[in-house]
Amino acid sequence: MSRLYDLMEEIDELNPNVESYVLTSLAEESFGEKALVSDGKIAFTTKENGFFKAHEAEADAVKESGILELGGERIYSELLGKEKKIVVLGAGHVSMPIIKIGKLIGCHVICIDDRPQFANNARAVGADEVICDAFTEALKKIPGDPDTYFVIVTRGHRYDQDCLREIVKKPHAYIGLMGSRRRVAIVKEELFREGASKDVLDAIHTPIGLDIKAETPEEIAVSVLAEIIKVKNDTKRDFGYPEEILNAVVGANPHDMPMEGRKILTTIVMRKGSAPREVGTKMLIMPDGSCVGTIGGGCVEAEVMRKGRDMLLDEDPKPCLYHVDLTEDAAVEERMVCGGVLDVLMEVI
Repeated sequence: MSRLYDLMEEIDELNPNVESYVLTSLAEESFGEKALVSDGKIAFTTKENGFFKAHEAEADAVKESGILELGGERIYSELLGKEKKIVVLGAGHVSMPIIKIGKLIGCHVICIDDRPQFANNARAVGADEVICDAFTEALKKIPGDPDTYFVIVTRGHRYDQDCLREIVKKPHAYIGLMGSRRRVAIVKEELFREGASKDVLDAIHTPIGLDIKAETPEEIAVSVLAEIIKVKNDTKRDFGYPEEILNAVVGANPHDMPMEGRKILTTIVMRKGSAPREVGTKMLIMPDGSCVGTIGGGCVEAEVMRKGRDMLLDEDPKPCLYHVDLTEDAAVEERMVCGGVLDVLMEVI
């Protein structure tokens, strides 16, 4: 199984803009068997001549996430969306709450500004990376990918234009541009004359943010992040394996050492009702019983953790689909706001 996670890392580095899926069999005879499909071809299976090899053509054609049917059996398919990155261009007063809220929703936040004091302000509020350089030069260090969200909130249209000139060439999930309609129109017209794609320019979110009549920097930040969340969820690019979980499994960073011993990876594969987290959410139960990540907390998570700890103690644990039914009445009894029904895939690593 560890080879699968190593390959996921390699594919991410070598082919950052290629869509890859992890398929898991939910069929009785092949339950838990996995395949990694990248660029429309099976790259790896956990069983050499197993279920997915027997249905290779169908597996290669999978292009969506969720519980699907393949070869007459149920499988769980998951698009390997990458870590969501927000690139904030400019470190002025609106950028500070954008950085803070971006971190709160679990994104990796990069801030670029050419003024040392403003760059220091971005560091102080928690940006993961701060690049203090001219916008054009700094953006050359950002490759972009389908999970990168560019937020342009600079101090003038000349800087907006410098940023957009670089960004429109890159793969991206979102480009948002702050500014008056006249200022934005001037920038877009100039870039179009330079040869930028009209389709890309027309897709820029401007005025930036959802229309909630925002006035203060904090309100504007809320509107911007709400728009980013909407774009992310509309495209259904699931972030299959958060970096913190991959690091805990394989030590993906040079300074990270995975904890020795078996671990239990839990993934929500079905959700009904008002359960707190979405399909695809993951939590890793460590050998000492601690957890990396969360599937929503409360009774649901406690139930899954209890099952996971039992699996850690089992001499020969098998993967399973654990059903958690926290209906409205049960939720009220446990003094929880959320109820609902979940199926949680639990796998031994």
